Amino acid sequence: MFLFYPCQAQSISKMDSKPVNVQKWVSSYFGHGKLPPFSFKYGDKNSADFIKQWKYALIKLPSTEENQQKYLVTYQDPTTALRVECNISAYSDFGVVEWVLHFINNGSTNTLQISQVRTSDISFEYPQKGKFILHYANGSNAGRDDFSPKEKELYPGDSLRMRPSGGRSSDSAFPFFNIESSANQGVLVSIGWTGTWYSNIRCLDNQSVSLTSGIEKLNTYLTPHESIRTSSICLLFWHGANRMIGHINFRRFLLAHHSRHIDGKPVYYPMSAGFNWGDPEPCNEYSCLTTEYAIALIQRTKLFKIVPEVFWLDAGWYKGSADYFDNKNWYNSVGNWVVDSVRFENGLRPISDAAHKVGSKFMVWFEPERVYPKTLWATKHPEWLLKTGDENLLFNLGNPDALKWICKNIGDFLQDNGIDYYRQDFNIAPESAWSAADQPKREGMTEVKYIEGLYAYWDYLLQRFPNLLIDNCASGGRRLDYETILRSAPMWRTDYQYSEPIGYQCHTYGLEFYLPQHGTGAYFVNRFDFRSSLSSAVVYNWKLTQQGQSYIEMQKCIQEFNDVRPYFYEDFYPLSGVRDITKNDIWLAYQLHKPSDDTGYIIAFRRDQNLQRTYQVHLAGLNANKLYLLQNKDSGETIKKTGRELAAGLTLTLDNPRTSLLIKYTPITTAK
Repeated sequence: MFLFYPCQAQSISKMDSKPVNVQKWVSSYFGHGKLPPFSFKYGDKNSADFIKQWKYALIKLPSTEENQQKYLVTYQDPTTALRVECNISAYSDFGVVEWVLHFINNGSTNTLQISQVRTSDISFEYPQKGKFILHYANGSNAGRDDFSPKEKELYPGDSLRMRPSGGRSSDSAFPFFNIESSANQGVLVSIGWTGTWYSNIRCLDNQSVSLTSGIEKLNTYLTPHESIRTSSICLLFWHGANRMIGHINFRRFLLAHHSRHIDGKPVYYPMSAGFNWGDPEPCNEYSCLTTEYAIALIQRTKLFKIVPEVFWLDAGWYKGSADYFDNKNWYNSVGNWVVDSVRFENGLRPISDAAHKVGSKFMVWFEPERVYPKTLWATKHPEWLLKTGDENLLFNLGNPDALKWICKNIGDFLQDNGIDYYRQDFNIAPESAWSAADQPKREGMTEVKYIEGLYAYWDYLLQRFPNLLIDNCASGGRRLDYETILRSAPMWRTDYQYSEPIGYQCHTYGLEFYLPQHGTGAYFVNRFDFRSSLSSAVVYNWKLTQQGQSYIEMQKCIQEFNDVRPYFYEDFYPLSGVRDITKNDIWLAYQLHKPSDDTGYIIAFRRDQNLQRTYQVHLAGLNANKLYLLQNKDSGETIKKTGRELAAGLTLTLDNPRTSLLIKYTPITTAK
């Protein structure tokens, strides 16, 4: 259901030709007597009509990072004691402002209805007239076009509304987008809410565009001393002739301020490997794995010098998942979060010990939010489960007792079994369960409390285990938003057809506009297929027991990944535009550039049905006056060209379809 709210007064951000000073921006738009860049309805009145009369305070908070300033802005209703807190962080090094709202009832009676909460309600007015271009992307729907880049020209009166499907934040919509003006500047927006968010971008006139966003279904009162939070919003203001400046700065911002650090150092997400997924028949996932077989496979990777950074145990290790004669499998036994003692007599610790012995980490799959009837969790705590409309039940993270219990239960399990990294899947659309559980006049509260519980659960794990990484999976990448990427990364970004390389190329290309950390599977060792899976993380699914597999080729793939991976943490430039990138008859190419030493890679694919042996690309980010050495990593051939020449056009050549290029470039001198 789409909700169209009546027009309210908006905060207007007048953008001039200079880069935004974010501290001044905060003072201007959250200052005393100013209409803040958010809105809501309280009772039957819009906040624009009363917020300036509420008791106001702005406090500067201690900064926790360099180039960061934190603020707490509060507005309090003198009559009902409803308090609105806005937690703000401004980052001067990247021109970023982010905030989140909290509604708190400090009174002794219920509040009036709080509704139409817009975490962002603001218009941007630019100094130059013209059209606006909205750059956005598909969410995930297990398709070849998952995360594909899209753009929409906006003229006065045009708009685009987005919201995810089913309650997972990137299911068929993507909460990251870039609004480009005709004034060589714009704003890159990211929304943090791991449920049903919405955004609406509307062109008001040929100089102004508005942005509203929030939680789609929220119409509730608060009981005495009750509080809730809203979605969060992050705005990155950019200036320059190319909208990629916004994308590049956002990637840099995430890595500088919101990536996982361990022992004070940023963490690379790993190259992982499983344990011969899915065999033998009729087994699926890892429902027939045993301790002995897992350890033997670990030793086999050591023998062939292809030890991964992480051994990944996915679904099917728990009680009931291998009871095929009782029609049980990995899917319909979730809720039995104890180790299958028949296959793993001493738990999972022997496997983790074996992984650690060869220098690897150990990661295990969980899906604690989805509970199947008659499993251990379903029978032990039925009061914590929500009905979904099918056979699945939803473990209610919004219940304080349930939240406390799951934190300790899963936390102790990780500790007892020596598990280093935590993988959380979520193969259910929760929106209908949340709605069904809402009480009268409390629409949206089940979802809000649930999402608050999810964040508290992940924060608990990250605090208890300082070296932990969380792999965020929800039927692939269907839970990607600003809040989840602060805590996790998708190491399996889509459940699209396993091993299909064209789709994998598309997913990398689309996600790289926004997120530098993500991964996918690699099934084959030929260059075309393996390079299609390249990104900042990868999961190799090579079966060492399968005839015809070459461990020499596996070693080469691992070395190539190690060479290229650091560049996925640098600047990304698309070289094939934003047309339909899913076709079989095109070239697809992109560039990874490292500004600190001016080196980089070009990765290109000539697809199966493409008839053109050459393709021209225009490199970006280079020094026009430098001379670069370009080396084809397959043939060893080299050429020399200046940065100016490479920007004007470089011709790529592949004689045959379904082939790829990997070209490394390095500056060698300053051109005369």
